[in-house]
Parts: sequence; structure tokens; C-alpha cells
Amino acid sequence: MPVKTGAAPQWLRVIFIANLVAQTGIVLTGGLVRLTGSGLGCPTWPECAPGSFVPTTTQEQAWHKYVEFGNRTLTFLLGILAIAAIIGAIIWARKLRRDSGISRRPIVLLAAVPLLGAIAQAVLGGITVLTGLNPASVSAHFMVSAALIAFTLLLVVRSRETADQPVEILVAQPIRYLSWGILGVALVVLVLGTLVTGSGPHSGDVDSVNRLPFDPRFISWLHADAVLLFIGLIIGLVVSLIVTSAPRGIRKRAWWLVAICLVQAAIGYVQYFTSLPWLLVLLHLAGACAVWLAVLTVHYSTRRRGAEVVTA
Repeated sequence: MPVKTGAAPQWLRVIFIANLVAQTGIVLTGGLVRLTGSGLGCPTWPECAPGSFVPTTTQEQAWHKYVEFGNRTLTFLLGILAIAAIIGAIIWARKLRRDSGISRRPIVLLAAVPLLGAIAQAVLGGITVLTGLNPASVSAHFMVSAALIAFTLLLVVRSRETADQPVEILVAQPIRYLSWGILGVALVVLVLGTLVTGSGPHSGDVDSVNRLPFDPRFISWLHADAVLLFIGLIIGLVVSLIVTSAPRGIRKRAWWLVAICLVQAAIGYVQYFTSLPWLLVLLHLAGACAVWLAVLTVHYSTRRRGAEVVTA
């Protein structure tokens, strides 16, 4: 029978999952803002228009103001969820320690990450608007979101485990190293992807063109080369998992990662050869989030903490 004493209660795990969904959603709404040229739909910060935190009828930004305001609203919701996560984690951890003597301090520390991230993103958002959509700050926005997604997913995974110790590695150690390598290459792919977008035609505002000083074709090829290396390593991971008879759950997650990567690669090539239509670029951004989540899921599943993972 599973030992459930040290696992977070379902209500708290729901809050953590909601944070993960919101962290992913803010990437997509931020991409929508950029791709529809709505980056300065709210030309001031933290107000949307001078003297108003919401769009006004006198603004010249037409429907773009509503797209940008929608993204800011989701940021506000994300902040509320982040506060709920840290407060919920503290209340649960104190009760757990009082009732059973078990400490899950790492969960509390991880639960603070979404709130700290929300503050950092709010500051970056202000810098982005005040600097006229500087591509460096826009790229930093996305990379901070990638880090927040990673830590929030780890929070979800760790909260389902019964304890922080002992740690059990479920695969051969070389496979564990390969998993770390794939994680590193995935980060390189994400960074190059932001450089591709920052060098391309989607400036983020219909009247303000602010691009990175890279040749779009060269940076796209470099990104594609990194993707090929990434997929090659993943295929190597799948083969290694099969040869070593790794747990079925890990192998299944790895196959899902392969499928998602192939779909994402297909979207990438189609968008490139069709001159980057914004809808396909948005779909590619969603695919990037899916790939990142899949890579993290595989990596986190190669080890287990506590006596047994709670699946209820």
C-alpha cells in the first residue's frame, strides 16, 4: 500500500498544476502579443494607457490594446496562483511536521519560485515596454518562463512523492548523464529559437521594428542543426532505455518525446519555407513548450524520491 504521509494533499497539488498551466499559458499569450504586433498595445507600464490600468476608447492601438491587456491580465492571475502556492505549501508543511514529524522543506522552497518568477517577469515586462520592445529583454522574458516551467513542473513532481529521501535512480548511470546532456541541448535549442524569432519579421509592434543583428537565414540553419543533434540524442536515449530494460513508464515518456519533437520539427520547416506566417509561428511556440515539458518529464522520471510515488 502506498505511503501517503509525506505527499502533498490533492488540493495543494491542484494549485501547483494550475501554476504550471499558467506559466505555460503566459508564454503563449506573450507570443500572441508579439506575433500580432500588439507589443505596444498598452504603451505605458504598469498602466495600459496614461491614467488608466485598462484599455481606453481613446487609445490609437485599436484591437492590439486588448491583446496586450489580456496578456497582462494573465500575468496578474499568475501572481495570484503563485501566492496561493507558497501560502498553501507553508500551511501544509507546518501541519505535516506537527502531525507526523516529516519535513518537506524543499517543497516550500520550490513553491516560492512561481512568486519570485512573477515578480521578475513583471520587472522584465516593464523594461520591455519602456525600451520599445528591445529584443534582448523579449528573449529574456521567454527564457525566464522556460526556467519557471522547469521548476514548477519539478514542484508538481516532487509534491507527489512521499518524501525527499532516499533518492533512487531508476536507469543506468550513463543514461542519467545522457538525460542531463539532452536537457542542456534543449536549452541551446530554446535560446537559438528566441534568436531566430528576434531576428525575423515579427518585431512585436506594428509601428516599431526592433530586431537582433543576426542574419535570419544563418541563425535559422544553426537552430535547425541544434535540433537535429537534439533529436539524434533523444533517439539514442530511447535505444539505451530499450537495451537496458528501463522501466516501462520512462520508455513510454521517451517515445512521446520523440513524437512531439518530430511534429515540432515539421512545423518549424513548414513555417520557414512559407515565410513565417504568424499562426504557424505561434503553433511552433506551443510546440516548443510541449517539447520542453516532455524533456523535463523524461529527465525527472529517471529518479524517484521517497518510498513510493503517489498516483492518487
